[in-house]
Amino acid sequence: MAFDADEDILQDFLVEAGEILEKLSEQLVDLEQHPDDSDLLNAIFRGFHTVKGGAGFLQLDPLVNCCHSAENVFDILRNHKRKVTSELMDVVLQALDSINAMFEEVRNREELTPAPDDLIVALNQLAVPESDAPVETVAEPASSVEPASSGDQGDITDEEFEKLLDALADGKPETASEDSAEETADADVPASSDDITDDEFEALLDQLHGKGKFVPPATPEATGNNNEDSKSAASTDADSDTITDDEFESLLDELHGKGSGPVAGSDGAAENKPKASAPAPKPAAPAKPEPVKKPASPAREAAPVAETTVRVDTKRLDDIMNMVGELVLVRNRLQRLGSESEDEHMHKAVANLDVVTTDLQAAVMQTRMQPIKKVFGRFPRVVRDLARNLKKEVNLVMHGEDTDLDKNLVEALADPLVHLVRNSVDHGVEWPEEREKAGKPRAGTVTLSAQQEGDHILLSIADDGAGMNPDVLRRKAVEKGLYDQDAADRLTDNECFNLIFAAGFSTKEQISDVSGRGVGMDVVKTRIGQLNGQIAIESGQGKGTKIIIKVPLTLAIMPTLMIMLGDQSFALPLVNVVEIFHLDLTKTNVVDGRECIVVRDKVFPLFHIKRWLVQGAAAQEEPANAHVVIVAMGTKQVGFVVDQLVGQEEVVIKPLGRALQGTPGMAGATITGDGRIALIIDVPSLLQHYG
Repeated sequence: MAFDADEDILQDFLVEAGEILEKLSEQLVDLEQHPDDSDLLNAIFRGFHTVKGGAGFLQLDPLVNCCHSAENVFDILRNHKRKVTSELMDVVLQALDSINAMFEEVRNREELTPAPDDLIVALNQLAVPESDAPVETVAEPASSVEPASSGDQGDITDEEFEKLLDALADGKPETASEDSAEETADADVPASSDDITDDEFEALLDQLHGKGKFVPPATPEATGNNNEDSKSAASTDADSDTITDDEFESLLDELHGKGSGPVAGSDGAAENKPKASAPAPKPAAPAKPEPVKKPASPAREAAPVAETTVRVDTKRLDDIMNMVGELVLVRNRLQRLGSESEDEHMHKAVANLDVVTTDLQAAVMQTRMQPIKKVFGRFPRVVRDLARNLKKEVNLVMHGEDTDLDKNLVEALADPLVHLVRNSVDHGVEWPEEREKAGKPRAGTVTLSAQQEGDHILLSIADDGAGMNPDVLRRKAVEKGLYDQDAADRLTDNECFNLIFAAGFSTKEQISDVSGRGVGMDVVKTRIGQLNGQIAIESGQGKGTKIIIKVPLTLAIMPTLMIMLGDQSFALPLVNVVEIFHLDLTKTNVVDGRECIVVRDKVFPLFHIKRWLVQGAAAQEEPANAHVVIVAMGTKQVGFVVDQLVGQEEVVIKPLGRALQGTPGMAGATITGDGRIALIIDVPSLLQHYG
């Protein structure tokens, strides 16, 4: 294991191989749906080949061996010598898991754990044509010669080309002239470099087309100096001695037959095809009469495009984002001071600063953005494996994979979305027989979508399964002691659906390795809440279930509603705010011992949060009128009574100090436009603790 290699080279390998392995996971699942896609087969082959090459350079032998065995399988598949089956894909996906595990060990600078021997054996067995070909002709050790690709695909290796020259020399006609014998002997000498010499190329043409037959304008036999004249005629047709890929592929086809190439490790390759190595001259014009068209010299080609990307440590981006956050606070302060000034020039300067700061903030945020495809890319494999495990038929459809959001959010959403997708496959989609009885297609569909809505991202996970039965959920809630029967009967359908987020709640009768313990969905709700997001459920019996998640584009800067409780400032995340109105506090009602208000025939519980958050507020006399802010958490809405509304303000979230960490209802702190410290309210946590 060569971790002592240049750190830049190792980092390049980690970045490139990491991207390739992410793509391979998607491509392999896609291949199972499109087994005859040649482009996809070639792309997967190249993926394993590239990772193997980088690992070989770093002397990561266990990784090389596993990639090599997988590469051999796809060399057979892309040459149409074996069919793609679910059983074959199981083995290949297991190999990808092993490669990913070793890749993580490389990332962590740990000793590599080789792939299990039985996995390598299984791959080697699959790397044999379905016809009765011996295993050893395909499944060679990773250190030996590369497997040969078909004649019309991929590049030929240096070792394959040497075998091609050997085959020409071994298969030359016995009646060849003395000059031809000398040329062929020259071509048979192992080259000290990777380039083909003029003599070798002339010998190759002579063996394929007969002595001097390849170039139509001249007949080398008519002169005394056959070799020199042949070279002269060939050189007049091009500006350089470079042979094109198409020309070389044509030569391979002439020599070995269409679609074949020199097989590594087969010394008798030339003897098996004597006719192909020395075709008889025909009286008519050659099959390809056009003169060789060689490309223009490299000097005439367009200059390569300069690299337009640069790799930057994410810590630098975080530092820049923090500095932009401080600039936002300064802008807010200047805006507050500018509003108190009557100086017109001051107003213009502050307005210009506001525009520049907003643009800079947007530009820096864009550098931290990543497409959510980075998360979505893992779900085809999750759905495929889970469906096979449960013996269900499930199709995954994804929309909006190019939607961008903050890098930290992309990483934080991965686990919650995995829980939700697994839940849809396990709980949502019915077994094929049940779907047929209900008049549905045997295969269910799980749809994963993302779209931007203002400064938020909407994510949805929908299935076309059986949907949720509110009565079953009510019964389960009573059985688990969450509600008594009367309270459960009063629950609305949406409130019943939200019961699945309760800790320990599950509708499964039996516990399996997939579900039944009720520990998945409550984690999802908690995590989404930590991201200042919301989650809601829509479901219809027989139609399916849809779970909708709404999260901010970034966690660094948050739009808030600034409020006053006494003389203390607080910030309510704007994502939670539904509406604001003025209220006569003498017109409230009491329901089940809780103060409520009725707005447009809807009942909202009312909370005086000043009593919770401001010391000594409970002893103060309540005013007759106050402002009420309606806030939402999922499908639940409540009213907060506040003393004063300051206005909307973008704030930078600062973590609480060690002494205040874990304070119920507080998400962090910020500095307001007037320079004071304001606490940011965590609405779900506040209600859970005090409500």
